Amino acid sequence: MSFRRSLGLFDSTMIVAGSMIGSGVFIVSADVARTVGSPGILLVVWLITGLMTLIAALTYGELAGMFPHAGGQYVYLRETFGRLPGFLYGWTLFTVIQTGTIAAVGMAFAKYTGQLFPLVSESNVLISLGPLTVNSVQVLAISSIVYLTALNARGVALGKVIQNVFTSTKIISVVAIAVAGLVYGFSSGAISLDMTTLWTDSITPLLPQLSEKQLQDYGFTSRMGMPFLAAIAVAMVGTIFSSDAWNNITFAAAEVQEPTKTIPRALTIGVVLVTVLYLLTNLAFITVMPIGINPDSLSAFERGIAFATTDRVGAAAAEVMFGLSGAAIMALLIMVSTFGCNNGIILSGSRAYYAMAQDKLFFAKAAELNENGVPSYSLWMQALWACVLCLSGKYGNLLDYVVFAVLLFYITTVLGVFKLRRTHPDLPRPIKAIGYPILPALYVIAAAAICIALLVYKPNYSWPGLVIVAIGIPVYFIWNRKR
Repeated sequence: MSFRRSLGLFDSTMIVAGSMIGSGVFIVSADVARTVGSPGILLVVWLITGLMTLIAALTYGELAGMFPHAGGQYVYLRETFGRLPGFLYGWTLFTVIQTGTIAAVGMAFAKYTGQLFPLVSESNVLISLGPLTVNSVQVLAISSIVYLTALNARGVALGKVIQNVFTSTKIISVVAIAVAGLVYGFSSGAISLDMTTLWTDSITPLLPQLSEKQLQDYGFTSRMGMPFLAAIAVAMVGTIFSSDAWNNITFAAAEVQEPTKTIPRALTIGVVLVTVLYLLTNLAFITVMPIGINPDSLSAFERGIAFATTDRVGAAAAEVMFGLSGAAIMALLIMVSTFGCNNGIILSGSRAYYAMAQDKLFFAKAAELNENGVPSYSLWMQALWACVLCLSGKYGNLLDYVVFAVLLFYITTVLGVFKLRRTHPDLPRPIKAIGYPILPALYVIAAAAICIALLVYKPNYSWPGLVIVAIGIPVYFIWNRKR
């Protein structure tokens, strides 16, 4: 049994875009607004994230052409730096990155479903056994993960149909909401308020771990020095997470038609598409609502982007535009968005564990393909751990912790292009990294600067990520000894 090459350019692009667009774009702008304090810089943060993601995607295109095998980024790291770095990536991918994302997106799907169906609520506890409680939101999240896993176990052809339908639907819906916001915004009065503070501090940047005096000492009200750059770096935690998973198509390279050409093109088209959608959506937000007027107001308009209730900026914007029905409209959009997002992540992630199992660095069963040509054991192992994370309630913390680690792996993979150019100049490169060496070097510098800023200003978010990766080192040697 072997993989079946069923994914064309459109299918691959839908996996890239669909895996990126979840619920983040409708939420994280609140935190960005509180950190940078102005609508203009909020857009800059999203733009920088998009440009960095595009540079990384263009660089990965070269690696995808060189190693068009199942496993994607895991294979790139293994071939460039050896088995240990490859394992550390795969370890972090399975324990936190992929499964944690699946859990978080599944829970977001369930929570927004609860806005339409009140029985789905975290207060509706179905099972209570001492410290373990299971509510209806967790049950629905787990059910959605199991359902999508079962569908994908039936073959990549069915998985791609689901992905294409849901991703196309949510792209059209996001565009419609953004256009409606831009049209409405010209009469809302928000533009005139935002223009007066477009590049200035209308809100003192808020970092939870720093006191007001520390904020002043660090100079976060300055817009011309290094503290300003640090504020942008800190604000990018949410935007980076919202733009992540673009590399998932590389995991499924063995099922892509003409992968050496298709994957680089899908990465580029998908990332550009999502970046434009994110900028358009946030532009709509700042035309519909001010950056923030009164955090204690009952009015969604006056609370603005920075103080939207539970950070649900998308729901707040929809409420301003459509009244009470706006919340239902946004809930339905996010349900479609998260369901399609999880389908792409579930489909692709299992292929990375398959590649690890082929190298005897994961459970042997994960290397087996079923009669439909998909690694079903790998799919169900991934689903099981994601469901455990749903029940634990720790997926959100884990994802916050792992953004730092994700950046480290991206930096390492991009550096691999430099190494392979030097050590293996004769390897076939159907597509070369655009802008090499300048653009890849810029990405490494920018991503490293963000990591340093996180270590300094958000240590609670960075050091745990390093610990998760470091735990993989003894696991690697124990696993190798047993094998």
